[in-house]
Amino acid sequence: MRAWAAPTPTPAPLQTEADSAVLMDPTTGTVLFEKNPHKRVAPASVTKLMTMLIAVEALEQGRISLEDRVVTSQRAYEMGGSQIYLEPGEEMSMKDLLASIAVQSANDACVAVAEHLSGSYEAFVEEMNKKAESLGLQNTHFANPHGLPAENHYTSAYDMATVAREALKYPKVREFFSIKHYKIRPDSAKPMLLDNHNKLLWWYPGSDGFKTGWTSEAKYCLVSTVEREGLRFVAAVFGVPEIRGHFKESMKLYNYGFARYTYRSVAKAGEVLGNVPVGKGEKETVSAIPRGTPGILVERGKEKGIESRIELQPYVDAPVSAGQKIGELVILQSGNEIRRVDLVAKEEVASGKFSTMMTKMMQKMYGFQ
Repeated sequence: MRAWAAPTPTPAPLQTEADSAVLMDPTTGTVLFEKNPHKRVAPASVTKLMTMLIAVEALEQGRISLEDRVVTSQRAYEMGGSQIYLEPGEEMSMKDLLASIAVQSANDACVAVAEHLSGSYEAFVEEMNKKAESLGLQNTHFANPHGLPAENHYTSAYDMATVAREALKYPKVREFFSIKHYKIRPDSAKPMLLDNHNKLLWWYPGSDGFKTGWTSEAKYCLVSTVEREGLRFVAAVFGVPEIRGHFKESMKLYNYGFARYTYRSVAKAGEVLGNVPVGKGEKETVSAIPRGTPGILVERGKEKGIESRIELQPYVDAPVSAGQKIGELVILQSGNEIRRVDLVAKEEVASGKFSTMMTKMMQKMYGFQ
């Protein structure tokens, strides 16, 4: 059987002023357009995407909470560049600090979050590099959590698109980066209204992340994401010389993607696709639903032959958690497997009481109700 071939990234007919660029399908990691994708470049404030990813992962793990009160250190106070003017000893909630990073690109907030989460600035940077290693990034190394120029601080368009792909697994990351305006210290003597630096949120429908950057070394850069009608892309552009050019070049990539590709779903979000028998549970079966909206990106005009098959576990023992994987939905095109999507339990099934299980056993043995 012939193996399925992913769409081939094509440098033409699209031309971009970016020194390096990538357009990626985040579902599969397929690169749809590339220009110098692995060239090492200065990431500037795009660095903060990794900082936010580390922080939100810590939220998910329960290591920190949005209600944490974070105390500003002298090091955070002394940070230059874009900031929210934290004072030494000033307390601010983790939620406000993360919003300040995402919306205002606040360097001082990055330091405060890093120190609170990892115990020290250096330990947080170490976490960033461990995460980069776990993602298989070959051309990325971090020296700080904010992106100001530093020795041995670099990334690539492909690597940062991969970080964005990972960030999409955490809705809270996108939630912060899609905030257009945010007010901090509203009842204090120095309130601030923050405005998001990512103009795509206003200019390009479907945009909901991520991060801009600029230094004289890096020029203008942006790693972003857009979704329309179930089709999502990630774009990374670096080294754009023109003011606001990182927005223009990103929109070029998205226009190219939406013109050339479409999304074909094979099931609805939350649709029950089967039932799995449950052993030792209060219920005899649990419904299987897809994780997300399963489908594939295909080139326009090549949508034929898309089908799917369901592979469920023969049974599962209670207790069963809602969202627990109990099977897979296999998506094929022309008989070739393209993608697998988790099928998960729609609801929780608790372990059955002894009396309930005895009653069920008697019903099966003697056929009475």
